[in-house]
Amino acid sequence: MKPQVNRNFFYLTIFTTVLLGFTAFNAAAISSNVRDTTAMQQYPKQSTDISPLLIGEKIPLVNIPDANGKPFDLNAHVADKSTILIFYRGGWCPFCNKELAGLQGIQAQLVKMGYQIIAISTDSPENLNKSIDKHQLSYTLLSDADLAASKQFGIAFKAPAAYDKTIAEGSAGKDVDKLLPVPSVFILDKGGIIQFEYINPDYKRRISPTLLEAVATALKNENPIR
Repeated sequence: MKPQVNRNFFYLTIFTTVLLGFTAFNAAAISSNVRDTTAMQQYPKQSTDISPLLIGEKIPLVNIPDANGKPFDLNAHVADKSTILIFYRGGWCPFCNKELAGLQGIQAQLVKMGYQIIAISTDSPENLNKSIDKHQLSYTLLSDADLAASKQFGIAFKAPAAYDKTIAEGSAGKDVDKLLPVPSVFILDKGGIIQFEYINPDYKRRISPTLLEAVATALKNENPIR
């Protein structure tokens, strides 16, 4: 019986070693996942370090408030019409205000081509309405006050400390991570696929309304059903 006992002990030892190894592997994997999750919560400290969605990629699911504070299903609206999607910093930014006014100037032409304009910023719904009144905007503004959408598009970065007060007031305190979006323009087809984008880390440089209209026209001429 002694050899049998030794064999059983031998098998038990192997089983225990394998089990401990497997447990250690799982622990390491869990630890790694925790680190990965933590890393995902770290946002670029510079606007030049963002990793935005690229041309050919599909936009994520986005449901954020409109200027009336009501939930707005971005994807459902994109499915209805080709879309000029704008991310801007806020109504407090003079360069953004110029961009918003420029978009209003070409809206009629874009609508005639079958496009809709949707602009997203860190502003609260109340502050969105101030921009609408100031520039007499007739297109849709959405509130990404917590930058949930900007994070998904990969354009959020840590704002300089000098913006803390401005961000808090503009977002009504919802931008707790103190982030800003890099101003961006995406042209989307009805499937939510990015056909064109203009993303410049220098917030002072925006695509001109004339050039944006020309790009939108070229895309429609290339494929009228978009």
